Amino acid sequence: MRYIDVTWKHEETDEPIRLVSEMGLDEYETRKLEFFADGTVGFASSSSHSSNTRLGEDIVPSISDINDDAEFEGVEISRIEFDELWIAHAPSNS
Repeated sequence: MRYIDVTWKHEETDEPIRLVSEMGLDEYETRKLEFFADGTVGFASSSSHSSNTRLGEDIVPSISDINDDAEFEGVEISRIEFDELWIAHAPSNS
């Protein structure tokens, strides 16, 4: 598993400003949190999702590839850090 925390720098009000993802060995997302400027948080997993958040359909790029785009600033995080965010923001049945 791999975990990333990415800030997305943009002016769109309907798009998230932070993306936190868990990827499986195949590099596809298995769980994701999307943080919006208004304070709302969307979630997605293989078993459920919030109204506007879904797992990505493509392989997640490496942190270095993500950071090659000036709109994004990402870091790898630990499973513990991801799980703390997941517990705080996703329903317990997801």
